[in-house]
Amino acid sequence: MSLHFDGAVRRFLIKEAPEDIRAAILGSSKNEILDPTYPYRTKLSNKKYERAMLPLQIELAKFQSWVGSTGQRVAIVFEGRDAAGKGGTIRATNENLSPRVTRVVALSKPSEKESGEWYFQRYIKHLPTAGTVSIFDRSWYNRAVVEKVFGFCSDSDRDKFFLQAPQFETMLAEEGIKLIKVWLNVGRAEQLRRFLKREDDPLKHWKLSSIDVEGLSFWNEYGTAIKENFHKTHHDFAPWCVVRSEDKKRTRLETVRYILSLFEYDQKDHSIIDLLDASIVGGPEIWRG
Repeated sequence: MSLHFDGAVRRFLIKEAPEDIRAAILGSSKNEILDPTYPYRTKLSNKKYERAMLPLQIELAKFQSWVGSTGQRVAIVFEGRDAAGKGGTIRATNENLSPRVTRVVALSKPSEKESGEWYFQRYIKHLPTAGTVSIFDRSWYNRAVVEKVFGFCSDSDRDKFFLQAPQFETMLAEEGIKLIKVWLNVGRAEQLRRFLKREDDPLKHWKLSSIDVEGLSFWNEYGTAIKENFHKTHHDFAPWCVVRSEDKKRTRLETVRYILSLFEYDQKDHSIIDLLDASIVGGPEIWRG
């Protein structure tokens, strides 16, 4: 039996987790654990979520139609710590959209051939063509954070990445590709709670890996790498949008609103989109390590 199916996450909770994190989890129900700095004390109800999400799905349909008819090219990068809610937020963004227009790109570990290529090369093949949207479930920013934390790249390779990433993204903008970068920011207790839920559910074992489990001990190292990444890759042509993601429902609503707020598509309903919650969505200044 592999490491992440044999109780490794729960052992970390009992033996290694900081005392305040352990207390927060053991003293909570099965619902989301909201960080003390989170702007709301209770999570959004299902009823309120569904009532708010339906009109946003209609706005997404308008947006997709506009992208297709006008030949726009849109690339959306979703990043964040493990279990930050990327998968669910991506589904909320594209579940009612045509796969001919909007597609999700989730690349596996580079092949031997890809490892010998220019670092950005494997991602370029998946950039949007005219009239389409590409959604990256993780991206070239693996090098900035995960590869740094686990020693999968050299310091010189990472330094080269930080030099080239803004140049690469500026080239995309000059080519007419709209790049949107979203970082989902989850608190430590909530991340661990989600890992425990995955470990306890056989249908969610596929969401766990040995890297996930090992990474539980590297919370501070991740934080240092993330902070440096924001400092070096938050720029005018492709700024980072940070979304606080302890409450999954609010995360999905505000992420969709943010994406739609960046475009003036046909028949846009500003009364819906302009409700963007600045206490949850902002730049790197709202990130909590």
